[in-house]
Amino acid sequence: MWQFLIEVVIRTSDLALVAVALSSVYGLVRFPNVALVQYATAGAIATLLLSSAGVPLLIAIVIAALFTGLLAVLLNAFVFNRLLRSGSAMAMIGSLAVSMLFLSAFILAIGTRPQRLDLPIEAPLESLGGMMTRLQIWTTGGSLVLLVLFALLLFWTDIGRQVRATANNEMLAKATGIHTHRVKLLVVFLSGVLAACGGIGLGIRGDIGMQIGNDLLLPVFAAAVLGGLGNPMGALAGAALIAVAETVVTNVDFGPIFGTEFLFLPIGYVTAASFAILVLALLLRPHGLFVREAKRV
Repeated sequence: MWQFLIEVVIRTSDLALVAVALSSVYGLVRFPNVALVQYATAGAIATLLLSSAGVPLLIAIVIAALFTGLLAVLLNAFVFNRLLRSGSAMAMIGSLAVSMLFLSAFILAIGTRPQRLDLPIEAPLESLGGMMTRLQIWTTGGSLVLLVLFALLLFWTDIGRQVRATANNEMLAKATGIHTHRVKLLVVFLSGVLAACGGIGLGIRGDIGMQIGNDLLLPVFAAAVLGGLGNPMGALAGAALIAVAETVVTNVDFGPIFGTEFLFLPIGYVTAASFAILVLALLLRPHGLFVREAKRV
């Protein structure tokens, strides 16, 4: 049971940063940015390239995250804002095209074969019957710290109040003297940083390749929709629910149910679990489980 909880926490940390970033941006720009999941890949690849060039890992992570945040701002200013003039559907299609361009850039940067950071391999730590590596502890803890800092910014600062006011009613926020354009720039920048950090965490613990963003696309959107698009903290709860579903699919022995000794589902069924939850959420609660909070925030 303890190992099951560890796996859920780790998977939640994998999804939460990117899902929160997606939901935060949607609350302001009102279109689902498909390209945002590629920011996670961009952050991981930038960290790999900087680390390979001799930059210390921690400094490489900071530079990669800031670079990705700046990249998100530039894309929003020169691509997505212009596409939004033609409607949110056009902006979403454009973000899909940008996502494809990202994939081409990733192939040019590192090729098609996944690579790994030059990190020492250590035996996992065991406690209460569960195992967790030091890298998993550091990346999960780092994700938690970033989520707490983002929540404090959003709910305990004047900037956060401006963000929530702009998301709730942009025209009224302008009338009260809030620089809504600056608010949007800040949130877009932070979304790029958060998504990049999510990808960096995955890259530290595993392979870094062009598929990081594609693998995150469905579960991240499912988490954001489940939590209520535009509600960052709801996206965090949605990420936890998706993590539980995926962990059940890959770790629970279904043998007793079907009268066999052992029956574990293949890892490929993880995507099916996310897809099933997304479809059910769209059918039963299309505005998400936390619709009231989404409207308020």
